[in-house]
Amino acid sequence: MSGKKMFAVVVAGVTLAAIPAFSQEDVTYKSDATVQALGSFVKSTNSGGVEQGETNSGGVLASYRYYFDRHNGVEVNYGYALNSQTYGLTGGPLELKNNAHEATADYVFRFPSKRFRPFALAGTGALVFDPTGFTGAGSQARAAFVYGAGADFNFSNHIFMRAEYRGFVYSSPTFGLTELIGPGRVTHRAEPSIGFGYRF
Repeated sequence: MSGKKMFAVVVAGVTLAAIPAFSQEDVTYKSDATVQALGSFVKSTNSGGVEQGETNSGGVLASYRYYFDRHNGVEVNYGYALNSQTYGLTGGPLELKNNAHEATADYVFRFPSKRFRPFALAGTGALVFDPTGFTGAGSQARAAFVYGAGADFNFSNHIFMRAEYRGFVYSSPTFGLTELIGPGRVTHRAEPSIGFGYRF
């Protein structure tokens, strides 16, 4: 075998042997799941003479993400919080305790790196308000636009901590009560959260 052929065989062999090593430097998992504690803070609105707000509260958020490649993915979320909707009516204040559920689907764009992974998201979904202990008030779902950003901080290839902020834009619930029905009251919910996740 000539010197040139021998050199070509050695180079090809070294290259093939190095491929697995390079592929292990950046392990990209396609899925992750998280559980996070959330805070819920809603902006008060005033429309048609009715001031509407919501008590600040906490809850839990569960998420699943699937990435098509290093940057682009989608996620589904379910969140729960227990709070009270408040209304300033001419006849006096009204407060309705309710179980607040959220179900959303988002597009996620991330910037993967070894130590942490910033991301931004946007999507849509529904907020479901289920009143408790108030006769005549019915459950009500509201469509919502969702946006947000955050970062995953890596403890290992699999385990990470997620800190994020999500914002919701939606119409305040009226629960089917005549005294609350009127001009639409578009409001905003700020929802910071923090928790832990697992990649697989």
